[in-house]
Amino acid sequence: MQLVMKVGGASGPLYGTLFMTLGKQIGAAPDAAEAARAFATAITAVKARGKSDTGQKTMLDVLAPVQAALEAGGDDLAARLPVVAARAAEATIPMQAQRGRASFLGERSIGTMDPGARSSALLVAAICGVLGG
Repeated sequence: MQLVMKVGGASGPLYGTLFMTLGKQIGAAPDAAEAARAFATAITAVKARGKSDTGQKTMLDVLAPVQAALEAGGDDLAARLPVVAARAAEATIPMQAQRGRASFLGERSIGTMDPGARSSALLVAAICGVLGG
């Protein structure tokens, strides 16, 4: 709730929705499959809250590929997920923002990384750093 109430712009409510939904969906010691299911549910909640989807130059353009990699599983997830997130954030650079504050820039949003995508990549890296190390 602190994120929802104190972080400015759309990020607070969106990250608050993500983490509150995760908190409701995930157990105390989840395996990768449970984490992937919970993360998918949380992403759906963020999509509904932000009335957005992937491909619109938002945090979802990072969260969705991270969820897909988490669902695919495999070894070294804590090392691989930050790379997936960073690459996905970089992939927003050539996109034109369609949602959020950056959408007001129109074509001028092309050529810059989406701030929500960047902050999502940083969060993924921080969480994986704690869980993996």
